[in-house]
Amino acid sequence: MGSKTMKKLLVLLTLILVVVLVAACAGEPGPQGPPGPPGPPGPQGPAGPQGPPGPPGADGRDGEDGLSYTPPDYVGSEACQECHEDIYKSFMKTGHPYKLNKVVDGKPPKYPFSEVPNPPEGYTWDDISYVIGGYGWKARFIDKQGFIITGDADAKTQYNLYNEELDMGDNWVPYHAGEEKPYNCGSCHTTGYSTQGNQDGLPGLIGTWALPGIQCEECHGPASRHVNDPEREPMQIIRDGEFCGRCHSRGEVTEIDASGGFIKHHEQYEELFESKKRVMDCVDCHDPHQTVKYSKKLGIKTACENCHIEQADYQKITDRKHAECIDCHMPRVTKSALGDPERYTGDIRTHLMAIKPTSLVTFEADQTVAKPYLSLDFACKSCHHEGGKASVKSDEELVDMALGYHDRDQAGSRNKQ
Repeated sequence: MGSKTMKKLLVLLTLILVVVLVAACAGEPGPQGPPGPPGPPGPQGPAGPQGPPGPPGADGRDGEDGLSYTPPDYVGSEACQECHEDIYKSFMKTGHPYKLNKVVDGKPPKYPFSEVPNPPEGYTWDDISYVIGGYGWKARFIDKQGFIITGDADAKTQYNLYNEELDMGDNWVPYHAGEEKPYNCGSCHTTGYSTQGNQDGLPGLIGTWALPGIQCEECHGPASRHVNDPEREPMQIIRDGEFCGRCHSRGEVTEIDASGGFIKHHEQYEELFESKKRVMDCVDCHDPHQTVKYSKKLGIKTACENCHIEQADYQKITDRKHAECIDCHMPRVTKSALGDPERYTGDIRTHLMAIKPTSLVTFEADQTVAKPYLSLDFACKSCHHEGGKASVKSDEELVDMALGYHDRDQAGSRNKQ
């Protein structure tokens, strides 16, 4: 054996001896020492999948009761009388409460200034459930099934009250003869109207209402809470002309509907809307609690001269007694029941007011729409006609009279008020 081989063998034996000694020194592990302090928490891991719902828990205790609300109800105009006696008395002399009148125990309704003598021919008061109108102009009648009485082709079922200014009326005329006419006018003829159902269970009465006629609460709202606590439950007071226009208009307010040579009735808001006077409210001139039909002095709150000072002072005709402002500026262009086209006179004054002095015709060619101003036919010829209050004038003369009527420098004298 060489010396190199011997050296390698000694190195190998030495390594084996070292390994054996290390293994012998290791021995069994010693006892576990005490745990050290916890380290800082690590970041939140992702949520695991949702487990199945557990059983419901026990019911919690009841919460506190909420506030109760009872909407106000309609109590009738008589309830208003207790505190507002003067207003109630004057309002009950206007036409509003008599738009629709219930017939009770076969007795005719009572009106403050007028009277409906009898139902249509062939009917007694026991056959009538309601009377439509009867104050001032006309009356129609509703049968026991709620339909407006129209009769056969030759029947006359609308009664026109006598009109002293026209010397016409106190007569019966046809109304949609031969047709079946349900009563669907409740939205403007009753108080507290709803489109749902049939009043009194009658098939001809479309919709339901709290009270017949236009009572206080139709404009001021239901009053049951107000009558119990007037100070803390005030009633609504709306002065806006558009509010009145809900009923004093017919369809779109951009056209003034006409028929038979006259403006149709309840078109007042449309007439105002088509003119510069749309900026005014109806109550600027009208007291809605006073009658105009039977007392202009009570129903009209102001005079034309209060605003139109110069027009009152200057005009071509010096004798101002021959006509009032409304004779020319609010002629009777409207027909509710009666009218005479030859006299250019219906039974309701218009609210157009502005006169175009070069125009001779108030209506468009098809006669279904009025122009947004007065022409000289109604403004002048309602007096200047055969048998009228003033002498007959030619169209040329009327135009000459109307041009510059209120101008200071015209031929007429200055009239001092």
